[in-house]
Amino acid sequence: MSSLISTKIDFDKDGIQHGYLQLLHSVHRSAYGYIPIPIASLKNGDGPTVLLMAGNHGDEYEGQVILSNLIRTLPLDQIRGQLIILPMANFPAAEAGLRTSPLDQGNLNRSFPGSDTGTPTQQIAHYIEHTLLERADYLFDLHSGGSSLFYTPTLLFSVSEDDPHLSLKREIADAFSLPLTLYFQRSDAGSFSSAAAFRKGVCSILTELAGGGTVSKGLPKLAGDGLLRSLHRIGVITTAPESPPKKGRIFNEEGSIFATEPGVYEPLADPGEDVRKGQPAALIHRTETPGREPVELFFEADGVILAKRQPARVVRGDCLFHIGQGEE
Repeated sequence: MSSLISTKIDFDKDGIQHGYLQLLHSVHRSAYGYIPIPIASLKNGDGPTVLLMAGNHGDEYEGQVILSNLIRTLPLDQIRGQLIILPMANFPAAEAGLRTSPLDQGNLNRSFPGSDTGTPTQQIAHYIEHTLLERADYLFDLHSGGSSLFYTPTLLFSVSEDDPHLSLKREIADAFSLPLTLYFQRSDAGSFSSAAAFRKGVCSILTELAGGGTVSKGLPKLAGDGLLRSLHRIGVITTAPESPPKKGRIFNEEGSIFATEPGVYEPLADPGEDVRKGQPAALIHRTETPGREPVELFFEADGVILAKRQPARVVRGDCLFHIGQGEE
């Protein structure tokens, strides 16, 4: 399909190739410039094709580190098939350390299927869905909590009725072995990367890896090993680290607690903590009004906290907690 994005990477060629997707971009300081979106292709003969993506949101750093490490260290002779790696998928956002692009305020994970003549973010989404996912059998989209949330490392699978990949997704969950796994319902009609994968018949795997605008000690090793085990399970690499002995917990429903008032939020529980319906969740302090009692919020169902908000200052509608429910 037509696109303003080009690359010198030959996706049909065996070997290790490093380069850029070049998105034409004309601005005041550069009339004939382009946005350089880093990309690598590691291809060795026949086998599955896997699209590995991080930096979908630019302030989510763990996946960017993991994929950068993978590009540098994975030997070609351990590959059976192809890995296409985008470590900074929404490059303008990742370069700026922002969730959304400073060029157009675009949220890449709300922009699929995109447009080949749209804003920069829409053009990136269009290229990923219509060029890269067109070639792929699997998508691993490595997210984390970004600047506003901190997660217990969690694996996420979007599932639908009669999902042809459901059994395989459960095997990948065992191989990845993160502390928590959430299965959630999603159709092929959405603007997320998982919906784009559905539309292309691609098995999609997502993560939420800590966050808080930083990289947690040991997290790239923990999740990087899980990724290698998963790639080994689907047959695209020949060796992988041993699985940890403890299996993670699995949930098939999700919930959230949102701020009901503006103010300063005080969490009363942490990621990874089990909670009960009716248990106090948070206080929102109205510091602008001396003597006013804080607003108290309560958990609405039993579950485990997947993530909590990081910044203390909130407005009505901010997500304070993401909760896994319906444990298997």
